[in-house]
Amino acid sequence: MARILITSALPYINGIKHLGNLVGSQLPADLYARYCRARGHEVMFICATDEHGTPAELAAAKAGKPVDEYCAEMHDVQAELARGFLLSFDHFGRSSSQRNHVLTQHLAGKLADAGRISEVSEKQVYSNADGRFLPDRYIEGTCPNCGYDRARGDQCENCTKQLDPTDLIDPRSAISGSTDLEVRETKHLFLRQSDMRDQLDKWIDSQRNWPVLTTSIAKKWLHDGDGLQDRGITRDLDWGIPVKRGDKDWPGMEGKVFYVWFDAPIEYIAATAEWADAQGLDDSAWQRWWRTDLGADDVRYVQFMGKDNVPFHTLSFPATLMGSGEPWKLVNYIKSFNYLNYDGGQFSTSQGRGVFMDQALAILPADYWRWWLLSHAPESSDSEFTWENFQASVNKDLADVLGNLVSRVTKFCRSKFGEVVPEGGTLGARETALMDALTTRLRAYETHMEAMEIRKSAAELRALWVLGNEYLQDAAPWSTFKSDPEQAAAQIRLALNLIRFYAIISRPFIPDAAASMMAGMQSDDWTWPDTVTDALAQLDAGHSFIVPDVLFAKITDENRAAWEAQFSGQR
Repeated sequence: MARILITSALPYINGIKHLGNLVGSQLPADLYARYCRARGHEVMFICATDEHGTPAELAAAKAGKPVDEYCAEMHDVQAELARGFLLSFDHFGRSSSQRNHVLTQHLAGKLADAGRISEVSEKQVYSNADGRFLPDRYIEGTCPNCGYDRARGDQCENCTKQLDPTDLIDPRSAISGSTDLEVRETKHLFLRQSDMRDQLDKWIDSQRNWPVLTTSIAKKWLHDGDGLQDRGITRDLDWGIPVKRGDKDWPGMEGKVFYVWFDAPIEYIAATAEWADAQGLDDSAWQRWWRTDLGADDVRYVQFMGKDNVPFHTLSFPATLMGSGEPWKLVNYIKSFNYLNYDGGQFSTSQGRGVFMDQALAILPADYWRWWLLSHAPESSDSEFTWENFQASVNKDLADVLGNLVSRVTKFCRSKFGEVVPEGGTLGARETALMDALTTRLRAYETHMEAMEIRKSAAELRALWVLGNEYLQDAAPWSTFKSDPEQAAAQIRLALNLIRFYAIISRPFIPDAAASMMAGMQSDDWTWPDTVTDALAQLDAGHSFIVPDVLFAKITDENRAAWEAQFSGQR
């Protein structure tokens, strides 16, 4: 049994997330967590809402609520949607927690003690109309790279180019829209990442099995142009973690808070401490996951995120942990994703474009979305959601291949043998060939799941379902029954066991449907099928079952057309 720590990039608090956000971090992380648990490993799966910074303040202002009240409400909303999508977090925390306040201030103090922080006077945009300095994301304008007219002062959402506010053409305040801006001097703390470039470079080189997407982004930031730059870790904001040097005040930093991208990854650790608090456990319970001097040396730590988050997780967060001089657990594997696009354009939270998590669950149960999103995960390149593709995938994979098998087998058995596993007959060469083929596919499925190859895993799972259908088509127990009822009984007995087998191996992808299949087989033994032959003999003759409800209803052309029209505009 291994110990596996899994974190998903923290979703911003500024509203309900779209399906692109979901498949870029939380959903594949859940798939991997569920699989690791199914294989008997000890898993700690952590996520939280990212509650500080500009998006939170702007969203709260738009909602007409105090920012702390807004964040508390949206955390509850996001937690409920996570439950709706069957995300199996051990803890879903909040970056505004007291745990994160203390830990962020602690790490900043340790970095300062180690000489890893410098105080820098810099020029920053000040809005006369708003009476405040404007952090990067509070400034909008035209991107000098692609011409997009709603680029932010830190990054263009359209072309993803990293920007400084002074790069923008025709800049304006994102709060008031005012163009009455001027540049003033202010003092901030900077993490001296540049001093750690060689150390980070060697560490990344040692991670030989990272995805190409992850490594290439990290290397680009390390070496392109002038190489890795020091990064500001404070902001002139009201909402956030107050700047302190450990538990002491930081002279000259009064009224400032830590930059959201400094404190957000630290929340992975803090949220694990929140989990321990919620369980009534002492600090050793979370420290064994995060401190290599207190038990975390045997932990495998895996992070899931979209490609836009890679620089912070491969460079800034590791620089924070390494630079502290303390024995914190560093990530072992970073699974990064490209973008899921929506019907010819981009999903966008700020523009309300695409299907959002609450809307998706209002239309169909979670398993429909989980299957499509995971089987089309944007791993090696961007992928695109279209309603035609969604309809075809649900109808063919879920309804025709898996759902139809479950329905045919259970209903036929009930009509001919009653709601019990039938006895009689023997298995022959056809069944041996099926078990051999299932074994080969199962081992391939396990290999892809362990490697976090999401689309390949989905393809192997579907292939496992197809093998059962091909067996039924070939054996045709409904025809066999007419001439040899005992042989038909053996075929159906195997097929009922096959349903239970599919429930276990499908559970990471479609947990609700898997639970229905297992309940239908009147079993609660979720032991992973190490040996297919044994797995297909678990339900003995005489074992009762019930016919499950329809697992997956087909999406009609009328459904598809209606949803296409419903989601053609903005949210």
